Amino acid sequence: MSDSLDRILTEAGLDDEAGRRDLLEALATEVGEERLSQIITAMASAKSRALSKPQAPLTEPHVSHPRVESKTYLRFNLSTRIQHGVMALSVLILIVTGLPLKFHDARLSQWVMNLMGGIEVSAIVHRVGATLLIGVGLAHLLYISLTRVGRRDLFLLLPRFKDLRDWILMLKYYVGLTEEKARFGRFSYIEKFDYWAVYWGMVIMITSGSLLWFQDFFLKFIPKWMLDIAKEAHSDEALLATLAIIVWHFYNVHFSPAKFPMSKVFINGKLTREEMEDEHPLELEEMEKESQGRKTKSEQ
Repeated sequence: MSDSLDRILTEAGLDDEAGRRDLLEALATEVGEERLSQIITAMASAKSRALSKPQAPLTEPHVSHPRVESKTYLRFNLSTRIQHGVMALSVLILIVTGLPLKFHDARLSQWVMNLMGGIEVSAIVHRVGATLLIGVGLAHLLYISLTRVGRRDLFLLLPRFKDLRDWILMLKYYVGLTEEKARFGRFSYIEKFDYWAVYWGMVIMITSGSLLWFQDFFLKFIPKWMLDIAKEAHSDEALLATLAIIVWHFYNVHFSPAKFPMSKVFINGKLTREEMEDEHPLELEEMEKESQGRKTKSEQ
């Protein structure tokens, strides 16, 4: 091969394989050295232009990974959720139909009364709500008395010294005095407060409401001043219950940043593992111990 052709091959970077030189010499014999030099020069120019272009970044092909659902744990059975739903409905009915009577001079109260068809219709709807509340109250008494789960929950809802320690620890956590949070079991002190506040409120509201509903009957046995006390107790407890539900309960289960727009546990009765670890770690440990125990027993 001539020096000129060798120089072209070297400049083009095409002589790095031993067999290529023999091939090019054979081609030079067939097409002529000058023609082959033109071809190689064109190839080298094309290669140079290709290398000068920006290279597209190498990206991994998109792979869709299957969504991994977090494990859920059942905290409230269907019976408990139905009781909660009926009670929530009855309380909302009582609030909407009762507070306009307490604040009857307000324009909003008058508008609500007119929307419902007047005080006569409102009174009937109010008594429907009261009947629902009495019914769910009796059903709950049977539930916590006759069912194993109900008796267990009632026992776990009783106040304990741990609740006081948890409350103090959470206060310190909220003001930044400690990074340790209280570890709750099945019910935290917040949930216990909710439960017993509702329990006490139902006793007052049902008792006083029954006296006012059937006052002609009860006046045969009690003095009128007891009815007057019942009226004030019914009115003030209704306002207190409304504020507790909106300010305390609704915030904890709907409006807090961790729950907004709502916790679905009152619908499906379930919490995810992440929620259990954050809110009820002690209960989660008990659930997993029971599950492991059942698994071990079934394998034996």
